[in-house]
Amino acid sequence: MTSPTFELAAHSWVLLLLAAMLVGISKTALPGINTISIAIFAAVLPAKASTGALLLLLMVGDVFALVSYRRHADWRALLKLIPFAALGLGFGALFLALAHDGSVRRVIGAILLVLIGVTLWQNWRRRSGAGGATVQDPSTAAAASPAQFAARAGFGTLGGFTTMVANAGGPVMSLYFLSARLPVKTFLGTAAWFFAAINLTKLPISIGLGLITPETLELDMLLVHGVVAGAVLGRWVASRIRQQTFEWAVIVGTALGALYLLIA
Repeated sequence: MTSPTFELAAHSWVLLLLAAMLVGISKTALPGINTISIAIFAAVLPAKASTGALLLLLMVGDVFALVSYRRHADWRALLKLIPFAALGLGFGALFLALAHDGSVRRVIGAILLVLIGVTLWQNWRRRSGAGGATVQDPSTAAAASPAQFAARAGFGTLGGFTTMVANAGGPVMSLYFLSARLPVKTFLGTAAWFFAAINLTKLPISIGLGLITPETLELDMLLVHGVVAGAVLGRWVASRIRQQTFEWAVIVGTALGALYLLIA
């Protein structure tokens, strides 16, 4: 039987290679833009095949992110997020087993747009001096307030759920880390460890749900070079990007991902 991997048109291969490069860039420079990769994979491949194939490429990107930024993570933030992310993964796996994800993707997109609005509002207040305070990472506070705990629980659970359902946890967690005002490398290091752990946990669940097959492995073997090239390019960008430019890039990438989830 001929593998479906070789039945793609030439322009589909170009799009998939571009998506693979964006995966690499998102892991080493601009978190959140991997939602563009989600859109491309979903447009070219069947839904289940696209989710499984993209997960494997994201895991390759995780390796490059850890090699680049493993020493820069905020471990207190990570340890407090992991239980909520695990809860979100469980909800996501249950949902994939029982329901269709189209309507939930739209809800996720709407939530992301609201979160972007909140983030922009916080930035405006900070720069204008109106109230001044940011939503600081609760792990850095001596005693986390109920609002900080709620933010950590909400972002962590939603991040786990969205990454399980649609590989779309990047924008959610990017907004959380952004609100914590983490420097670029600390942001990237914390995100690297978070998603490396989450994606590794997702792997056996995805195999059990039939999202990863020999055909998706074959496809990824042909696309992994794009991830490598994107990761190298991303490291070059991250070493030169300014903090404010980085923050706006995260917001714009998240907005694009949210819009995609709304209209997909």
